[in-house]
Amino acid sequence: MREIKAVNITPGDFAPFGTYYSMTEPEGYPLQGEIHKFYPDRISGTCMGSMGFSPIAVRKDDRIVKMAEYHTTTWEGIVALDDDMIIHVAPASAGTPVPELAKAFIVPKGCMVKINAAIWHLCPLPVHNDVLHAMIILPECTYANDCTVVEFEEKDWFKIV
Repeated sequence: MREIKAVNITPGDFAPFGTYYSMTEPEGYPLQGEIHKFYPDRISGTCMGSMGFSPIAVRKDDRIVKMAEYHTTTWEGIVALDDDMIIHVAPASAGTPVPELAKAFIVPKGCMVKINAAIWHLCPLPVHNDVLHAMIILPECTYANDCTVVEFEEKDWFKIV
């Protein structure tokens, strides 16, 4: 089985798939008040309709990836809440998965990734904890009306190390 090494996320390496930003260690010029610093619009994206904020809990397992999904019309946001997370992504490919092109990234706790529309991915995976809690951000009901999940043939499965 092919192995993919998860690497620390960097802007350049992740750029073909989306963007990310640390929500707990923000950078740049803030708008400041007496008791707060506000860092506006560090990640933004167009959305038709209402947004949904959905918690997910993912158990640690053997990290063998057997499937992936994509959304044709929207980006997806994922925020690591209580652990660093691993995400795997592969380039858009008109409905046919390309697991041979997959990459895996380690995203620090407190960071948000924005995965571009049509990029192959699946749920985030915990790095340290037995269970990772994360927040998934999508337009409401995307999972019901714009989510294509494809199971790989066994020869295309890969393990994230």
